Amino acid sequence: MINALKCLSDAGVSVWLDTLSRSRIASGSLAELASKHYVVGVTTNPTIFNDAISNGPEYESQMSELAAREVTAGEAVRTITAADVRAAADVLRPAFLSSASGQDGRVSIEVDPRFAHDTVATVAEARHLAWLVDRPNIYIKIPATEAGLPAITEITAQGISVNVTLIFSVERYRLVADAYLSGLERARETGQDLSQISSVASFFVSRMDTEVDKRLDALGTPEARTLRGRAAVANARLAYKAFEEIFSGQRWEGLQQSGANKQRPLWASTGVKDSSYEPTKYVAGLIAPNTVSTMPEATLLAVEDRGLTGGDSVRNTYDQARADLDALERLGVSYEEVVQRLEDEGVAKFQESWNALLATTEAQLAPREHGRLERR
Repeated sequence: MINALKCLSDAGVSVWLDTLSRSRIASGSLAELASKHYVVGVTTNPTIFNDAISNGPEYESQMSELAAREVTAGEAVRTITAADVRAAADVLRPAFLSSASGQDGRVSIEVDPRFAHDTVATVAEARHLAWLVDRPNIYIKIPATEAGLPAITEITAQGISVNVTLIFSVERYRLVADAYLSGLERARETGQDLSQISSVASFFVSRMDTEVDKRLDALGTPEARTLRGRAAVANARLAYKAFEEIFSGQRWEGLQQSGANKQRPLWASTGVKDSSYEPTKYVAGLIAPNTVSTMPEATLLAVEDRGLTGGDSVRNTYDQARADLDALERLGVSYEEVVQRLEDEGVAKFQESWNALLATTEAQLAPREHGRLERR
């Protein structure tokens, strides 16, 4: 059963888990996934932490201490999430030390998504989170918004490793890769060790099909029906094609000679949203070297249970991928309109999740204020 995950690993796909909680760390579940199930990374987001804090008694003691110090909900969230990420990074440290240039064994922590359109605040928050977690094997998650691009360059130039999130279009991915390369060039100018800087570019997959399929269903034609479920994989495969082009040219070769690491594509949102699709759809369809597949636990278990057939499923598919997206355009499904909508919705959803996380934390802090011992 577990051989399917080993096959992914052998094919050059790093298996990451898209969830984290204190109970998973304390129970040894994360350590077991790392030792027996080929999991070599963890990604987090505000929704994941909100679920963990809402349902985890493990946070009780720390929450009481934070309440006693009268910290704000925002500061409490940073402290709590940083503690979980730090502990998870320690669990995955063996994978970090054994992976090529320390690109795996990583845990991601997200910049406050309310700063998604504020470059200065994003940079300040990223620096603070890197200091707060204080582990070499973390990624700071920065959204691929227009304001996020210069922040990616600045943070990379400062030697902080970045997980660029919320990428939906191939063109935006190219800009993300350019921002990373620009950051590496600046880091090289200041004499930094480029081998210690790493990055992944999180390309969101299933949400593309959700939006496109909705538009195809509205058309209701036979041709529209044949294109259901094809946009997301096609889009991601063309992003990988761009990755191959960007990280093979003269600009990259100069950085590589200085010890730089490629910014690997990371396939995010790999859980299917349409129950009629095979649960391993977005894993099996995106197997290629130098990639990361981050999966919710249900998807990871589905891969174990159902297995995977074949190896590389990306290269040599570019013509078909381009044809699928062109066919959508001919039907009036605008690629540019879809990806912009997904970015706008993605930022809004992360902001909503962050606000929910703040509200959950505020509610858990408040009762303790009334039960606090009177200070002398």
